[in-house]
Amino acid sequence: MTCKRFFCLLACSAVMFGSTAAWSAEIHGRSSTQFGWFNDIFTGNKQAEFGEYLNLSVTQIDKEGKLSFQGYGRVTDDVRNGDGINGRLYYLYGDYSNLFDKVDIRLGRQFVNYAAGSALIDGGKIDLKNVGPIAFSVMGGRNVYFDLNGEATRDHDFAFGVAAYLNGYKNTDAEVSYFMKLDKDGVARDQIGGTFKQYWNSFKLYANTRFDLPSETFTELLTGIKYFPMADLILTAEWYQSYPTFDSTSIYSIFAVDRYQEALIRADYTINDKLSVNAGYTRQFYGDSSDASDVVEVGCRIRPIDQILISLNYDHNNGYGGDLNGGSAEVNYTPIKPLELAAGLQYDVYQFDRTTGDETARKYWVGGKYKLAKNMSASVRVEDNVNAQYKNDWQGRAVFNYDF
Repeated sequence: MTCKRFFCLLACSAVMFGSTAAWSAEIHGRSSTQFGWFNDIFTGNKQAEFGEYLNLSVTQIDKEGKLSFQGYGRVTDDVRNGDGINGRLYYLYGDYSNLFDKVDIRLGRQFVNYAAGSALIDGGKIDLKNVGPIAFSVMGGRNVYFDLNGEATRDHDFAFGVAAYLNGYKNTDAEVSYFMKLDKDGVARDQIGGTFKQYWNSFKLYANTRFDLPSETFTELLTGIKYFPMADLILTAEWYQSYPTFDSTSIYSIFAVDRYQEALIRADYTINDKLSVNAGYTRQFYGDSSDASDVVEVGCRIRPIDQILISLNYDHNNGYGGDLNGGSAEVNYTPIKPLELAAGLQYDVYQFDRTTGDETARKYWVGGKYKLAKNMSASVRVEDNVNAQYKNDWQGRAVFNYDF
């Protein structure tokens, strides 16, 4: 979307929202003004940007509270290189719920997520519920996506989907859905998917899957179980596999790719209000050969006094693709209630190629946040990266938030 169209939408929204006082609507949101500086990863040039992010919510428009409007967008200006103003509208939609106590209708730009696929669309979504144990959903519209210069959607980009899901079961969630994406060359994505969650006393069982119809391949599969033997302890076991697929209309769809799989076990334990620990092990498999790697993660969070929280983490990766040993440390300090300070470092030693030997990568950061009032806050974060690519890579962000 061009900047002109973006500003027109915001202006129309402001007029609409301003007139809502006549029927006592509630208007809430956040204005976030930001200044960021960083090195462009493509050109290596230094960049500096001002940005304004606006989030709006209008509710209680009608007596029953069924109608609401939501909107979120941003405008940025590159003040260093003169690239001009760039606007993005992430969502702006009207939502009418419980029509005849059975139908929810959402119209406008919105993000829709089904088990079979997800998309940002200019269109509509309708949910039919309270007609039995199964509810239904259908969505469709213009498929919206962005590139570096703004919105890149073309005339023939569309997305459609349908879903059926369980409704009214306290301990069970399940969905089966279908997703299709179109572009100028025809059907780009044609997928079915499913998700399942089941809760028992101390257990949670879950699974997600996605199947690509043209290639007849399970592109994603996740299954896992969480066990809560006590309130302070969580044990997790998961199996995940991914088989990358490209749009059917893309030239990349003819290239061979390898399947990725991993098995994970993890434990999170809160010993008391001063100390918590976590540990995990992951076995990663690459392709159908014996290529694999082992990943070990351990960490802890220590609160010696109420104002200080120390987070320590260590990672070890050994096997296919090289070796890595690294860790991070972060300290959060609250000297007074409205002020939060933080600083940290990350240090990694890795070897991707035996001929080059060990290399190091370091990251340092410091930041702070101050609550100026109940609805206003300011924050800043500065970071430096030192690695094989950059001797120094300074970047940072200053933010002022106003809630209304």
